Amino acid sequence: MRPGWPDREEQLRRLRSGAAPYDVLVVGGGATGTGVALDAATRGLSVALVDRGDFSSGTSSRSTKLIHGGVRYLEKAVKHFDRSQFNLVRDALHERAILLKIAPHLSHPLPIVTPLYNWLDVPYYLTGLKLYDWLAGRSNLQTSRFVDAKEALQRFPMLRQQGLRGGVLYYDGQFDDARMNLAIALTAAREGAVIANHVCVTALALEDGRVRGAELEDRLSGQRFAVAARVVVNATGPFTDGLRRMEDPAAEPMVTASSGIHIVLDQRFSPPATGLLIPQTEDGRVLFLMPWLGHTLVGTTDNEAAIEENPRAHEDEIAYVLRHVDRYFAVPVSRSDVKAAWSGLRPLVADPHAADTAGLSRDHVVNVGPAGLVTVAGGKWTTYRRMAVDAVNEAVRVGELAPARASATESLPLVGAEGFSAQGAGALQERFGLDADVASYLNRAYGSFAAEVAALAKDGHGARLLPEQPYLEAEVVYAARFEYARSSADVLWRRLRVAMLDEADASAALERVSELLAGELGWSRERREGDRDEAGALLGQTQAA
Repeated sequence: MRPGWPDREEQLRRLRSGAAPYDVLVVGGGATGTGVALDAATRGLSVALVDRGDFSSGTSSRSTKLIHGGVRYLEKAVKHFDRSQFNLVRDALHERAILLKIAPHLSHPLPIVTPLYNWLDVPYYLTGLKLYDWLAGRSNLQTSRFVDAKEALQRFPMLRQQGLRGGVLYYDGQFDDARMNLAIALTAAREGAVIANHVCVTALALEDGRVRGAELEDRLSGQRFAVAARVVVNATGPFTDGLRRMEDPAAEPMVTASSGIHIVLDQRFSPPATGLLIPQTEDGRVLFLMPWLGHTLVGTTDNEAAIEENPRAHEDEIAYVLRHVDRYFAVPVSRSDVKAAWSGLRPLVADPHAADTAGLSRDHVVNVGPAGLVTVAGGKWTTYRRMAVDAVNEAVRVGELAPARASATESLPLVGAEGFSAQGAGALQERFGLDADVASYLNRAYGSFAAEVAALAKDGHGARLLPEQPYLEAEVVYAARFEYARSSADVLWRRLRVAMLDEADASAALERVSELLAGELGWSRERREGDRDEAGALLGQTQAA
Protein backbone atom coordinates (compact mmCIF):
# COMPACT_ATOMS: atom_id res chain seq x y z
CA MET A 1 0.00 0.00 0.00
CA ARG A 2 1.35 3.41 -0.92
CA PRO A 3 0.97 6.06 1.80
CA GLY A 4 -1.87 8.46 1.10
CA TRP A 5 0.01 11.69 0.47
CA PRO A 6 1.86 13.08 -2.59
CA ASP A 7 5.64 12.75 -2.91
CA ARG A 8 7.93 15.78 -2.88
CA GLU A 9 8.07 16.11 -6.67
CA GLU A 10 4.28 16.27 -6.90
CA GLN A 11 4.17 18.79 -4.08
CA LEU A 12 6.70 21.00 -5.88
CA ARG A 13 4.73 20.72 -9.12
CA ARG A 14 1.66 21.98 -7.29
CA LEU A 15 3.61 24.85 -5.73
CA ARG A 16 5.02 25.91 -9.10
CA SER A 17 1.70 25.64 -10.94
CA GLY A 18 0.70 29.25 -10.24
CA ALA A 19 -2.89 28.24 -9.58
CA ALA A 20 -5.32 30.35 -7.56
CA PRO A 21 -3.87 31.87 -4.38
CA TYR A 22 -3.65 29.65 -1.34
CA ASP A 23 -5.63 30.76 1.66
CA VAL A 24 -2.56 30.31 3.87
CA LEU A 25 1.17 30.02 3.13
CA VAL A 26 3.11 28.80 6.19
CA VAL A 27 6.83 29.49 6.42
CA GLY A 28 8.57 27.09 8.79
CA GLY A 29 8.38 23.31 9.06
CA GLY A 30 8.95 22.81 12.76
CA ALA A 31 6.24 21.66 15.15
CA THR A 32 4.40 24.98 15.15
CA GLY A 33 4.50 25.50 11.38
CA THR A 34 3.38 21.99 10.51
CA GLY A 35 0.75 22.32 13.26
CA VAL A 36 -0.56 25.49 11.58
CA ALA A 37 -0.67 23.76 8.20
CA LEU A 38 -2.56 20.80 9.63
CA ASP A 39 -5.01 22.93 11.58
CA ALA A 40 -5.78 25.12 8.56
CA ALA A 41 -6.19 22.10 6.29
CA THR A 42 -8.65 20.46 8.69
CA ARG A 43 -10.75 23.63 8.47
CA GLY A 44 -11.02 23.23 4.72
CA LEU A 45 -8.60 26.05 3.87
CA SER A 46 -6.11 25.71 1.02
CA VAL A 47 -2.63 25.55 2.53
CA ALA A 48 1.00 25.53 1.43
CA LEU A 49 4.03 25.12 3.70
CA VAL A 50 7.74 25.52 3.00
CA ASP A 51 10.89 25.18 5.08
CA ARG A 52 14.36 26.19 3.98
CA GLY A 53 15.76 23.07 5.65
CA ASP A 54 14.17 19.77 6.52
CA PHE A 55 11.09 19.32 8.64
CA SER A 56 12.22 19.59 12.27
CA SER A 57 15.78 20.44 11.28
CA GLY A 58 16.01 23.09 14.01
CA THR A 59 14.68 23.42 17.53
CA SER A 60 11.84 20.92 17.10
CA SER A 61 14.21 17.94 16.79
CA ARG A 62 16.40 18.97 19.74
CA SER A 63 14.02 18.96 22.68
CA THR A 64 14.18 17.02 25.95
CA LYS A 65 11.65 14.56 24.42
CA LEU A 66 9.10 15.28 27.15
CA ILE A 67 5.42 16.07 26.64
CA HIS A 68 4.83 17.95 29.86
CA GLY A 69 3.14 20.79 31.67
CA GLY A 70 6.40 22.17 33.01
CA VAL A 71 7.28 21.59 36.65
CA ARG A 72 9.51 24.69 36.58
CA TYR A 73 6.60 26.87 35.45
CA LEU A 74 4.55 25.47 38.31
CA GLU A 75 7.27 26.30 40.82
CA LYS A 76 7.33 29.90 39.52
CA ALA A 77 3.55 30.05 39.77
CA VAL A 78 3.62 29.01 43.42
CA LYS A 79 6.54 31.22 44.42
CA HIS A 80 5.17 34.34 42.71
CA PHE A 81 1.42 33.67 43.02
CA ASP A 82 1.25 33.99 39.23
CA ARG A 83 -2.14 32.85 37.94
CA SER A 84 -0.98 33.02 34.31
CA GLN A 85 1.73 30.45 35.06
CA PHE A 86 -0.89 28.16 36.61
CA ASN A 87 -2.98 28.53 33.44
CA LEU A 88 0.06 27.80 31.29
CA VAL A 89 0.75 24.54 33.13
CA ARG A 90 -2.92 23.52 33.10
CA ASP A 91 -3.23 24.15 29.36
CA ALA A 92 0.00 22.27 28.64
CA LEU A 93 -1.21 19.28 30.66
CA HIS A 94 -4.41 19.28 28.62
CA GLU A 95 -2.34 19.28 25.42
CA ARG A 96 -0.18 16.49 26.84
CA ALA A 97 -3.23 14.24 27.01
CA ILE A 98 -4.21 15.11 23.43
CA LEU A 99 -0.76 14.32 22.04
CA LEU A 100 -0.59 10.98 23.84
CA LYS A 101 -3.98 10.14 22.33
CA ILE A 102 -3.42 11.22 18.72
CA ALA A 103 0.09 9.70 18.39
CA PRO A 104 0.30 6.61 20.64
CA HIS A 105 3.02 5.03 18.48
CA LEU A 106 5.39 7.95 19.04
CA SER A 107 4.56 8.79 22.66
CA HIS A 108 3.97 7.11 25.99
CA PRO A 109 3.71 7.93 29.72
CA LEU A 110 7.00 7.86 31.63
CA PRO A 111 7.42 7.59 35.41
CA ILE A 112 10.00 10.05 36.72
CA VAL A 113 11.72 9.97 40.11
CA THR A 114 12.83 13.14 41.89
CA PRO A 115 15.48 11.99 44.42
CA LEU A 116 15.57 13.86 47.73
CA TYR A 117 18.47 13.97 50.18
CA ASN A 118 16.93 16.31 52.74
CA TRP A 119 13.78 15.50 54.72
CA LEU A 120 12.75 19.17 54.52
CA ASP A 121 12.50 18.87 50.73
CA VAL A 122 9.94 16.05 50.86
CA PRO A 123 6.79 18.07 51.66
CA TYR A 124 7.84 20.83 49.24
CA TYR A 125 8.24 18.59 46.19
CA LEU A 126 5.42 16.22 47.08
CA THR A 127 2.97 19.12 47.49
CA GLY A 128 4.14 20.67 44.23
CA LEU A 129 3.71 17.47 42.24
CA LYS A 130 0.34 16.79 43.84
CA LEU A 131 -0.66 20.23 42.57
CA TYR A 132 0.68 19.17 39.15
CA ASP A 133 -1.71 16.18 39.29
CA TRP A 134 -4.60 18.43 40.31
CA LEU A 135 -4.01 20.85 37.44
CA ALA A 136 -4.07 17.92 35.00
CA GLY A 137 -7.55 17.00 36.24
CA ARG A 138 -9.08 14.12 34.32
CA SER A 139 -6.03 14.18 32.03
CA ASN A 140 -3.71 13.09 34.85
CA LEU A 141 -1.65 10.05 33.91
CA GLN A 142 -1.09 8.53 37.38
CA THR A 143 -1.04 9.89 40.92
CA SER A 144 2.23 11.31 42.24
CA ARG A 145 3.48 9.75 45.46
CA PHE A 146 6.37 9.60 47.88
CA VAL A 147 8.69 6.61 47.51
CA ASP A 148 11.16 5.57 50.20
CA ALA A 149 14.88 5.22 49.54
CA LYS A 150 14.55 1.51 48.84
CA GLU A 151 11.97 1.97 46.10
CA ALA A 152 13.81 4.98 44.67
CA LEU A 153 16.91 2.79 44.27
CA GLN A 154 14.88 -0.07 42.82
CA ARG A 155 13.48 2.27 40.19
CA PHE A 156 16.79 4.04 39.54
CA PRO A 157 19.69 1.87 40.76
CA MET A 158 22.39 4.31 39.63
CA LEU A 159 21.44 6.86 42.30
CA ARG A 160 23.90 7.78 45.04
CA GLN A 161 22.65 5.91 48.10
CA GLN A 162 24.41 7.88 50.83
CA GLY A 163 21.98 10.33 52.43
CA LEU A 164 19.07 9.41 50.16
CA ARG A 165 15.80 9.95 52.03
CA GLY A 166 13.49 8.88 49.25
CA GLY A 167 11.89 10.66 46.35
CA VAL A 168 8.71 11.73 44.65
CA LEU A 169 7.45 9.63 41.74
CA TYR A 170 5.35 11.43 39.13
CA TYR A 171 4.40 10.90 35.48
CA ASP A 172 4.82 12.84 32.26
CA GLY A 173 4.82 11.93 28.58
CA GLN A 174 7.83 11.03 26.45
CA PHE A 175 8.04 11.13 22.65
CA ASP A 176 10.24 11.12 19.56
CA ASP A 177 10.17 14.79 18.63
CA ALA A 178 11.49 14.70 15.04
CA ARG A 179 9.29 11.80 14.00
CA MET A 180 6.32 13.43 15.70
CA ASN A 181 7.04 16.62 13.73
CA LEU A 182 7.22 14.56 10.54
CA ALA A 183 3.95 12.83 11.39
CA ILE A 184 2.24 16.23 11.77
CA ALA A 185 3.64 17.32 8.38
CA LEU A 186 2.56 14.10 6.65
CA THR A 187 -0.88 14.33 8.22
CA ALA A 188 -1.21 17.87 6.87
CA ALA A 189 -0.25 16.56 3.42
CA ARG A 190 -2.80 13.76 3.76
CA GLU A 191 -5.42 16.41 4.60
CA GLY A 192 -4.60 18.32 1.41
CA ALA A 193 -1.83 20.75 2.38
CA VAL A 194 1.01 21.22 -0.10
CA ILE A 195 4.26 20.85 1.86
CA ALA A 196 7.87 21.10 0.70
CA ASN A 197 11.13 20.95 2.63
CA HIS A 198 14.38 22.51 1.38
CA VAL A 199 12.45 25.44 -0.14
CA CYS A 200 13.35 28.91 1.13
CA VAL A 201 11.62 32.28 1.01
CA THR A 202 13.75 34.83 -0.83
CA ALA A 203 11.24 37.69 -0.55
CA LEU A 204 7.69 38.40 0.51
CA ALA A 205 5.30 39.48 -2.25
CA LEU A 206 3.49 42.75 -1.52
CA GLU A 207 0.33 43.93 -3.26
CA ASP A 208 -1.32 47.24 -2.35
CA GLY A 209 0.74 47.32 0.81
CA ARG A 210 -0.30 43.83 1.97
CA VAL A 211 1.64 40.57 2.07
CA ARG A 212 0.13 38.39 -0.65
CA GLY A 213 2.57 35.51 -0.98
CA ALA A 214 6.29 34.93 -1.38
CA GLU A 215 9.13 34.37 -3.82
CA LEU A 216 10.56 30.89 -3.28
CA GLU A 217 13.65 28.91 -4.24
CA ASP A 218 14.02 25.14 -4.28
CA ARG A 219 17.42 24.82 -2.63
CA LEU A 220 18.05 21.44 -4.24
CA SER A 221 17.42 22.40 -7.87
CA GLY A 222 17.94 26.15 -7.65
CA GLN A 223 14.61 26.76 -9.38
CA ARG A 224 12.79 29.96 -8.38
CA PHE A 225 9.05 30.58 -8.48
CA ALA A 226 6.31 32.62 -6.82
CA VAL A 227 3.42 31.46 -4.67
CA ALA A 228 0.38 33.65 -4.04
CA ALA A 229 -1.48 33.51 -0.74
CA ARG A 230 -4.14 35.52 1.03
CA VAL A 231 -2.24 35.24 4.33
CA VAL A 232 1.37 34.34 5.12
CA VAL A 233 2.11 32.83 8.54
CA ASN A 234 5.62 33.17 9.94
CA ALA A 235 6.44 30.11 12.08
CA THR A 236 10.22 30.16 11.81
CA GLY A 237 11.10 29.86 15.50
CA PRO A 238 14.45 31.47 16.37
CA PHE A 239 14.57 32.99 12.86
CA THR A 240 11.27 34.83 13.29
CA ASP A 241 12.69 38.33 13.03
CA GLY A 242 14.48 37.64 9.74
CA LEU A 243 11.16 37.03 7.97
CA ARG A 244 9.49 39.93 9.78
CA ARG A 245 12.16 42.26 8.39
CA MET A 246 11.24 41.15 4.86
CA GLU A 247 7.87 42.75 5.59
CA ASP A 248 9.20 45.73 7.56
CA PRO A 249 12.98 46.42 7.62
CA ALA A 250 12.47 48.52 10.76
CA ALA A 251 10.59 45.79 12.66
CA GLU A 252 11.38 45.77 16.36
CA PRO A 253 12.91 42.40 17.41
CA MET A 254 10.60 39.85 19.00
CA VAL A 255 12.97 36.94 19.61
CA THR A 256 16.17 36.25 21.46
CA ALA A 257 17.50 32.76 22.08
CA SER A 258 19.04 30.56 24.71
CA SER A 259 20.81 27.29 24.06
CA GLY A 260 19.58 24.03 25.51
CA ILE A 261 22.18 21.28 25.17
CA HIS A 262 21.70 17.56 25.69
CA ILE A 263 24.16 14.73 25.98
CA VAL A 264 23.54 11.05 25.23
CA LEU A 265 25.05 8.23 27.29
CA ASP A 266 24.92 4.47 27.02
CA GLN A 267 21.71 2.75 28.13
CA ARG A 268 23.48 1.34 31.22
CA PHE A 269 23.17 4.78 32.85
CA SER A 270 19.37 4.58 33.09
CA PRO A 271 16.77 1.87 33.70
CA PRO A 272 14.62 1.09 30.65
CA ALA A 273 11.36 2.60 31.90
CA THR A 274 12.03 5.35 34.47
CA GLY A 275 13.35 8.89 34.21
CA LEU A 276 15.12 11.06 36.76
CA LEU A 277 14.57 14.72 37.59
CA ILE A 278 17.56 16.43 39.18
CA PRO A 279 15.64 19.08 41.11
CA GLN A 280 18.22 21.78 41.67
CA THR A 281 21.30 22.76 39.68
CA GLU A 282 23.87 25.38 40.61
CA ASP A 283 22.03 27.99 38.50
CA GLY A 284 18.53 27.10 39.70
CA ARG A 285 17.42 24.88 36.83
CA VAL A 286 16.34 21.27 36.72
CA LEU A 287 17.94 18.48 34.68
CA PHE A 288 16.23 15.41 33.25
CA LEU A 289 17.92 12.05 32.76
CA MET A 290 15.82 9.52 30.87
CA PRO A 291 15.90 6.35 28.80
CA TRP A 292 15.39 7.20 25.13
CA LEU A 293 15.57 4.87 22.12
CA GLY A 294 17.92 2.44 23.85
CA HIS A 295 20.19 5.16 25.23
CA THR A 296 20.25 7.67 28.09
CA LEU A 297 19.36 11.30 27.40
CA VAL A 298 20.45 14.09 29.76
CA GLY A 299 19.62 17.79 29.57
CA THR A 300 19.13 20.69 29.39
CA THR A 301 21.05 23.95 29.89
CA ASP A 302 19.83 27.53 29.49
CA ASN A 303 22.55 29.88 28.27
CA GLU A 304 22.35 33.01 26.16
CA ALA A 305 23.08 32.12 22.54
CA ALA A 306 23.46 33.63 19.10
CA ILE A 307 20.77 32.75 16.58
CA GLU A 308 22.41 30.46 14.01
CA GLU A 309 21.80 27.28 12.07
CA ASN A 310 23.25 24.08 13.53
CA PRO A 311 24.28 25.46 16.94
CA ARG A 312 27.02 23.52 18.69
CA ALA A 313 27.15 21.94 22.13
CA HIS A 314 30.20 23.47 23.76
CA GLU A 315 32.55 21.70 26.12
CA ASP A 316 31.72 23.88 29.12
CA GLU A 317 28.02 23.05 28.68
CA ILE A 318 28.77 19.32 28.39
CA ALA A 319 30.90 19.55 31.53
CA TYR A 320 28.04 21.32 33.35
CA VAL A 321 25.63 18.46 32.59
CA LEU A 322 28.17 15.77 33.52
CA ARG A 323 29.01 17.55 36.76
CA HIS A 324 25.41 17.46 37.94
CA VAL A 325 24.88 13.85 36.90
CA ASP A 326 28.02 12.86 38.81
CA ARG A 327 26.68 14.48 42.00
CA TYR A 328 23.62 12.22 41.97
CA PHE A 329 25.14 8.99 40.65
CA ALA A 330 26.88 6.17 42.48
CA VAL A 331 28.69 5.17 39.27
CA PRO A 332 31.28 7.44 37.64
CA VAL A 333 30.33 9.34 34.47
CA SER A 334 33.00 10.97 32.33
CA ARG A 335 33.38 12.82 29.03
CA SER A 336 34.39 9.57 27.32
CA ASP A 337 30.91 8.17 28.09
CA VAL A 338 29.23 10.82 25.92
CA LYS A 339 28.09 9.26 22.65
CA ALA A 340 26.49 12.42 21.23
CA ALA A 341 25.96 16.03 22.24
CA TRP A 342 23.76 18.57 20.54
CA SER A 343 22.26 21.99 21.08
CA GLY A 344 18.89 23.51 20.31
CA LEU A 345 17.91 27.16 20.31
CA ARG A 346 15.04 28.03 22.64
CA PRO A 347 13.15 31.08 21.27
CA LEU A 348 12.48 33.66 23.98
CA VAL A 349 9.71 35.91 22.74
CA ALA A 350 8.25 39.29 23.63
CA ASP A 351 5.47 40.89 21.61
CA PRO A 352 6.36 44.47 20.58
CA HIS A 353 2.61 45.14 20.20
CA ALA A 354 1.18 43.30 23.19
CA ALA A 355 -2.28 44.80 22.70
CA ASP A 356 -2.65 42.66 19.56
CA THR A 357 -2.55 39.46 21.62
CA ALA A 358 -4.04 40.36 24.97
CA GLY A 359 -6.40 37.39 24.88
CA LEU A 360 -3.80 34.75 24.08
CA SER A 361 -1.82 32.51 26.39
CA ARG A 362 1.31 34.25 27.66
CA ASP A 363 3.63 31.39 26.74
CA HIS A 364 3.39 32.29 23.06
CA VAL A 365 2.67 35.32 20.92
CA VAL A 366 0.65 35.83 17.76
CA ASN A 367 1.54 39.14 16.16
CA VAL A 368 0.30 40.86 13.00
CA GLY A 369 2.74 43.05 11.11
CA PRO A 370 1.96 46.32 9.29
CA ALA A 371 1.43 44.53 5.96
CA GLY A 372 -0.54 41.63 7.44
CA LEU A 373 2.22 39.07 8.07
CA VAL A 374 0.97 36.79 10.86
CA THR A 375 3.77 35.68 13.19
CA VAL A 376 3.48 32.95 15.83
CA ALA A 377 6.44 32.50 18.15
CA GLY A 378 7.44 31.23 21.58
CA GLY A 379 5.66 28.42 23.37
CA LYS A 380 6.99 24.91 23.64
CA TRP A 381 6.60 21.53 21.97
CA THR A 382 3.74 20.37 24.16
CA THR A 383 1.60 23.36 23.22
CA TYR A 384 2.31 23.37 19.47
CA ARG A 385 -1.31 22.48 18.66
CA ARG A 386 -2.73 25.28 20.83
CA MET A 387 -0.33 27.73 19.19
CA ALA A 388 -1.44 26.55 15.77
CA VAL A 389 -5.12 27.04 16.60
CA ASP A 390 -4.44 30.60 17.78
CA ALA A 391 -2.34 31.39 14.69
CA VAL A 392 -4.96 30.06 12.26
CA ASN A 393 -7.70 31.97 14.07
CA GLU A 394 -5.69 35.14 13.52
CA ALA A 395 -4.97 34.25 9.88
CA VAL A 396 -8.70 33.76 9.30
CA ARG A 397 -9.36 37.23 10.74
CA VAL A 398 -6.55 38.98 8.87
CA GLY A 399 -7.30 37.34 5.52
CA GLU A 400 -11.08 37.44 5.93
CA LEU A 401 -11.07 33.74 5.14
CA ALA A 402 -14.09 31.47 5.28
CA PRO A 403 -13.25 28.08 6.83
CA ALA A 404 -15.62 25.31 5.81
CA ARG A 405 -15.54 23.76 9.27
CA ALA A 406 -13.99 23.98 12.72
CA SER A 407 -10.51 22.76 13.62
CA ALA A 408 -10.33 18.97 14.04
CA THR A 409 -6.80 18.60 15.41
CA GLU A 410 -7.87 17.85 18.97
CA SER A 411 -9.09 14.40 17.95
CA LEU A 412 -7.46 13.72 14.57
CA PRO A 413 -4.99 10.80 14.73
CA LEU A 414 -1.59 11.58 13.24
CA VAL A 415 -0.13 9.46 10.45
CA GLY A 416 0.72 6.01 11.83
CA ALA A 417 -1.71 6.20 14.75
CA GLU A 418 -4.79 4.70 13.14
CA GLY A 419 -4.76 0.95 13.68
CA PHE A 420 -1.61 1.09 15.79
CA SER A 421 -1.25 -1.56 18.49
CA ALA A 422 1.48 -1.71 21.10
CA GLN A 423 1.40 -5.48 20.56
CA GLY A 424 1.87 -5.10 16.80
CA ALA A 425 5.57 -5.97 16.94
CA GLY A 426 4.76 -9.67 17.34
CA ALA A 427 2.67 -9.70 14.19
CA LEU A 428 5.43 -7.89 12.26
CA GLN A 429 8.01 -10.37 13.48
CA GLU A 430 5.93 -13.36 12.45
CA ARG A 431 4.74 -11.98 9.11
CA PHE A 432 8.05 -10.63 7.84
CA GLY A 433 10.59 -12.76 9.71
CA LEU A 434 12.10 -9.78 11.52
CA ASP A 435 14.30 -9.94 14.59
CA ALA A 436 12.44 -9.00 17.77
CA ASP A 437 14.34 -5.74 18.35
CA VAL A 438 13.76 -4.63 14.76
CA ALA A 439 10.04 -5.44 14.88
CA SER A 440 9.61 -3.58 18.16
CA TYR A 441 11.46 -0.52 16.88
CA LEU A 442 9.59 -0.37 13.54
CA ASN A 443 6.24 -0.71 15.29
CA ARG A 444 6.95 2.31 17.46
CA ALA A 445 8.65 4.49 14.83
CA TYR A 446 6.13 3.98 12.01
CA GLY A 447 2.98 2.78 13.76
CA SER A 448 0.45 1.42 11.30
CA PHE A 449 2.90 2.01 8.42
CA ALA A 450 5.55 -0.29 9.90
CA ALA A 451 4.37 -3.09 7.59
CA GLU A 452 5.24 -0.94 4.57
CA VAL A 453 8.82 -0.58 5.80
CA ALA A 454 8.97 -4.28 6.64
CA ALA A 455 7.75 -5.12 3.12
CA LEU A 456 10.64 -3.11 1.65
CA ALA A 457 12.98 -5.02 3.96
CA LYS A 458 11.63 -8.32 2.70
CA ASP A 459 11.98 -7.08 -0.88
CA GLY A 460 15.76 -6.81 -0.76
CA HIS A 461 16.51 -4.04 1.75
CA GLY A 462 16.50 -6.06 4.96
CA ALA A 463 20.13 -5.58 6.00
CA ARG A 464 20.88 -3.66 9.17
CA LEU A 465 22.71 -0.38 8.76
CA LEU A 466 24.61 -1.10 11.99
CA PRO A 467 25.23 -4.57 13.43
CA GLU A 468 24.04 -3.79 16.98
CA GLN A 469 21.22 -1.37 16.15
CA PRO A 470 17.68 -2.04 14.77
CA TYR A 471 17.88 0.39 11.84
CA LEU A 472 17.34 -1.15 8.39
CA GLU A 473 18.40 -0.16 4.90
CA ALA A 474 14.68 -0.31 4.05
CA GLU A 475 14.13 2.76 6.21
CA VAL A 476 16.44 4.86 4.05
CA VAL A 477 14.52 3.81 0.94
CA TYR A 478 11.19 4.49 2.64
CA ALA A 479 12.39 7.89 3.89
CA ALA A 480 13.36 8.93 0.35
CA ARG A 481 10.17 7.65 -1.28
CA PHE A 482 7.53 8.59 1.27
CA GLU A 483 8.99 10.89 3.95
CA TYR A 484 10.60 13.66 1.87
CA ALA A 485 14.19 12.83 2.95
CA ARG A 486 16.62 14.36 0.48
CA SER A 487 19.99 14.04 2.20
CA SER A 488 21.93 11.79 4.53
CA ALA A 489 21.48 14.46 7.21
CA ASP A 490 17.69 14.22 6.80
CA VAL A 491 17.94 10.46 7.37
CA LEU A 492 20.59 10.21 10.08
CA TRP A 493 19.45 13.14 12.23
CA ARG A 494 15.68 13.15 11.83
CA ARG A 495 14.21 10.00 10.22
CA LEU A 496 16.33 7.36 12.03
CA ARG A 497 17.78 9.54 14.87
CA VAL A 498 21.16 7.75 14.65
CA ALA A 499 23.25 10.93 14.74
CA MET A 500 21.33 12.25 17.75
CA LEU A 501 22.12 9.05 19.66
CA ASP A 502 25.63 8.03 18.69
CA GLU A 503 27.90 10.07 16.45
CA ALA A 504 30.28 7.15 15.87
CA ASP A 505 27.38 4.99 14.66
CA ALA A 506 26.24 7.79 12.35
CA SER A 507 29.74 8.04 10.86
CA ALA A 508 29.80 4.28 10.33
CA ALA A 509 26.41 4.32 8.57
CA LEU A 510 26.95 7.44 6.46
CA GLU A 511 28.54 5.77 3.43
CA ARG A 512 25.74 3.22 3.01
CA VAL A 513 22.97 5.76 3.67
CA SER A 514 24.38 8.07 1.01
CA GLU A 515 24.72 5.15 -1.43
CA LEU A 516 21.08 4.12 -0.92
CA LEU A 517 19.84 7.69 -1.35
CA ALA A 518 21.91 8.09 -4.50
CA GLY A 519 20.22 5.04 -5.98
CA GLU A 520 16.73 6.21 -5.00
CA LEU A 521 17.13 9.85 -6.05
CA GLY A 522 19.35 9.42 -9.11
CA TRP A 523 22.29 11.41 -7.79
CA SER A 524 25.42 12.03 -9.80
CA ARG A 525 28.76 11.10 -8.27
CA GLU A 526 29.37 14.77 -7.47
CA ARG A 527 26.01 15.10 -5.75
CA ARG A 528 26.68 12.03 -3.63
CA GLU A 529 30.12 13.25 -2.63
CA GLY A 530 28.62 16.59 -1.66
CA ASP A 531 26.00 14.86 0.46
CA ARG A 532 28.63 12.82 2.30
CA ASP A 533 30.79 15.89 2.84
CA GLU A 534 27.85 17.88 4.23
CA ALA A 535 26.81 15.19 6.69
CA GLY A 536 30.41 14.46 7.60
CA ALA A 537 31.03 18.12 8.37
CA LEU A 538 28.03 18.18 10.72
CA LEU A 539 29.32 15.09 12.49
CA GLY A 540 32.78 16.57 12.68
CA GLN A 541 31.36 19.74 14.18
CA THR A 542 29.71 17.88 17.03
CA GLN A 543 32.66 15.57 17.61
CA ALA A 544 35.01 18.55 17.76
CA ALA A 545 32.76 20.48 20.13
